[in-house]
Parts: sequence; structure tokens; C-alpha cells
Amino acid sequence: MNTNDLIQINGIEYKLSELSEAARRELAMLQQTDARLAELQRDVAICSTARNAYANALAALLPAA
Repeated sequence: MNTNDLIQINGIEYKLSELSEAARRELAMLQQTDARLAELQRDVAICSTARNAYANALAALLPAA
């Protein structure tokens, strides 16, 4: 059996071929949602890094207090 034929959900392995069509659709949506969340988390990290760089650049341009 190919390991690509198995999916683990809540600690239980299932054969993809034995899942209903509805279950496979929900699994696909779950996987797409997980991928989008990972993408958004990368975007937040990029934005946070940029924000820190802008804040540091601004601080360097401000007159001494």
C-alpha cells in the first residue's frame, strides 16, 4: 500500500479510497485552509519585519531628545 493512500486525522489513519466523496471534499477544504493560514502567517512575519525596519529607520532620522 502506498503511504499516499493514507491520511491521519485525530491520530487515526484512514484510507483515502474508503472516505466518502463528502469527506474527501471536506479534507480538501481543510488542506486548502491550512495552506492559506500558513501563507498568512508568512505574510505577518514579513510585515512585522518590515515594520521593525521602518521603525528603526524613523528612529534614526529623529532628532535626539
